[in-house]
Parts: sequence; C-alpha cells; structure tokens
Amino acid sequence: MKEDDIRKNVRRRYGQIAREGSFGCGCSPGCCGGSEKGVPVSSAFGYSTEDLHTVPEGSDLGLGCGNPVALASLEEGEIVLDLGSGAGFDCFLASQRVGPTGRVIGVDMTHEMLEKARENATRGGYGNVEFRLGEIEHLPVADNSVDSVISNCVINLSTDKPQVFSEIFRVLRPGGRIMIADIVLTEPLPPYLKESALMYTSCVAGALLREEYLGEIEKAGFSEITIISESVFPLEHIISEPDLQEMTRDPGPSETMPAEAIVSIRVRAEKKK
Repeated sequence: MKEDDIRKNVRRRYGQIAREGSFGCGCSPGCCGGSEKGVPVSSAFGYSTEDLHTVPEGSDLGLGCGNPVALASLEEGEIVLDLGSGAGFDCFLASQRVGPTGRVIGVDMTHEMLEKARENATRGGYGNVEFRLGEIEHLPVADNSVDSVISNCVINLSTDKPQVFSEIFRVLRPGGRIMIADIVLTEPLPPYLKESALMYTSCVAGALLREEYLGEIEKAGFSEITIISESVFPLEHIISEPDLQEMTRDPGPSETMPAEAIVSIRVRAEKKK
C-alpha cells in the first residue's frame, strides 16, 4: 500500500466513524465487545465508570486500547497535547486533571472528528481545551511548549513513526513526558494481514514490532522508557466478526495468525531536563 493511499483510507474511515458514531478500532458498532455507547470497550481498557459519565455524550467512540490519562500523572496548570484526539474523550479527562489554569490541545487530521470534538467541548463547557487540525507527523504546536503528550491507539496508524516521535520530542519541554497506549506486535504479521487496508485502519497492519517501537522512541531522544502494562489484543476484538471470517478464510498453514501476536501496550518516557 502506498503512503498516500493509507493516509486517505485512514482519514476516510475515521471521518465515517465521526459521522455515523461507530465504535471500536475503526470497525462497526458491536465489534470489539462494543455497545451503542461504547462503554464496555472503554471500561475494558482502564476507564472508570466516573470517567465515562463525566464527559459529554458522544466523546467516547470506543477507539482506544488503553487509558493514557490515568497513567500520565497530570498536574494542575500543565499543558497537555493529545495526538489523534478524535471526539475529545481523553482531552476532556485531561482537562479535569490540569484544571482551569492548565490547557489541553487535541490534534486530529479528520475534519469530521474536529467538528464533533469542538461541539462536545462547547456543550461541556471546556474552556481550557482546544482542537487543532493537523497530522501527527507535522504537529501544529510550538517547540518546547507542552508538559505532557498523550496518545491512544493512534501512532500505529502513521506511515512515518520516527517522524512522529521526533515531533513529540520537539514540542515537549525539557522534563516533559509521554504516556502512550498503542498496538504493537510480538511477531511479524502474515502478508495477507500486512497488506490489508481494513487491517491498517483497524490499527493492526501498521503496527511495529514491540522492540522496534520502543527503539524508535529511544532514537528520538527519550529516556526512562518503560512499558507500564501490556495485554494481548485478539483479532476478534479489533475488526467485526464477518470481516474477520472472510479475511482469515483458508490463508494457508504458513500464514496462520499467531494467537498472541497483537499486543496493547502502555508506554511512558521522558525528555531529559
């Protein structure tokens, strides 16, 4: 798949999710264990009942694979940047942590998501949250200007992950930190999954091997890189059952998908002072 085609597919798919209110890793309502409100999805990834009920309705689209806000140790008055902010769910939770003297910036490349997030912010009265149009490879944020960067199941969708981590390092202040929830692999994907547009927009085909992912964070200049937690992420929790059955029908013995190859990790790292 060409990079431009991948980017267009991702933008189109997540624009559709914003318009139609789909849930769960870019798939339709009902997959990923989802419900009409996406509550079981997010609850499974570390969000509390209080989290789910203190944000505007429609903010949680069930698209994540972890809860970066809960692990980011945000403090009042800090400036937080959320990569791939979607409808604003994590931004609104971060807003409550940093308080009125802090600020939260969400960046998303999908116009429909931005529109939805801004409507949610207005409806919820979040005056310390703003949403900007942009790609995570080219962040519309000044150098050394934020205290913490969070991201939830988004960086795997980028075709240039080294550039993403370089951008994160650029915008963080010395002493700043990242808390990222993302999908990585413990084994290479078989070709029939690696080349699938559906698997790319479902957060799998673009995922790096775990060691490679951590290596890119280190190469960008970060230190104290730590996997806080990880869990296996079964294929049936990522794409809808009919699509999965069609895709995996008779792939051949050499292309069987390893049961534990797809993993959700929560990673923390720091930019030295």
